[in-house]
Amino acid sequence: MIPALFTSSHPAPRVTLVGAGPGDPELITVKAIKAIEAADIVLYDALVSAEILQLIPDTTPSLCVGKRAGMHSYKQEEINELIVEFAYLYGHVVRLKGGDPFVFGRGSEELSFAAEHGLKTAVVPGISSAISVPAAVNIPVTARGISESFWVVTGTTRDGEISNDVSLAARSTATIVILMGLNRLQAIMDKFLQEGRSDTPVAIVQNGTLPTQRVITGKVSNITALSHVADMSSPSVIVVGEVVNYLHNLNAITQEVIVHYQ
Repeated sequence: MIPALFTSSHPAPRVTLVGAGPGDPELITVKAIKAIEAADIVLYDALVSAEILQLIPDTTPSLCVGKRAGMHSYKQEEINELIVEFAYLYGHVVRLKGGDPFVFGRGSEELSFAAEHGLKTAVVPGISSAISVPAAVNIPVTARGISESFWVVTGTTRDGEISNDVSLAARSTATIVILMGLNRLQAIMDKFLQEGRSDTPVAIVQNGTLPTQRVITGKVSNITALSHVADMSSPSVIVVGEVVNYLHNLNAITQEVIVHYQ
């Protein structure tokens, strides 16, 4: 691809990688909104909520290039090319991605490709679903005396296999947050079963932070069956660990406070 020529009056070609947060439009950052408003064109992912897309000015062109399981509209290599092409055609490209662009968002690949092709680059971090979605249902990823750390792992690798890190995480006492893993849920739970953790609590949060948010809880031994009964679907965040019990405990406290102040 040969970049189009641009004059001094043409906006300088650049790209800003923007994290849109977990979905709730009130959880996008002020800096992200300013970047969207300053864009000459926006390339956005499928997981960016409709409410956040409404922040794009009516006069600013936009294109969905995002990927979801089984519904890839563009290959990653094509997205990389589009960023560069549109930067030379329009000027300021905002690449809008769900969550944080550097947490399983392939943001570093896009920025590297853009920089190699002469674009100025910038990053606006976003609130990651790995922390915010559990928090939205009262699950802390760490808790003193219960969980001293947490792992964030992808459900599958680029080859569609279960990440080896899942097995390593299953041997720890940390909270395990699994993204993009619902389609391989039983295979993932098998890694925990192999470590004798059949009774470890598990939560699945679908559409976290959105009005359509749903959550189910169970144990490693039965969460797959419960997920099928509840007809859970992507996007979902899976949380494995004793901190899942806080969902019920904190909900009970919240209800008591509500009753007290009514």
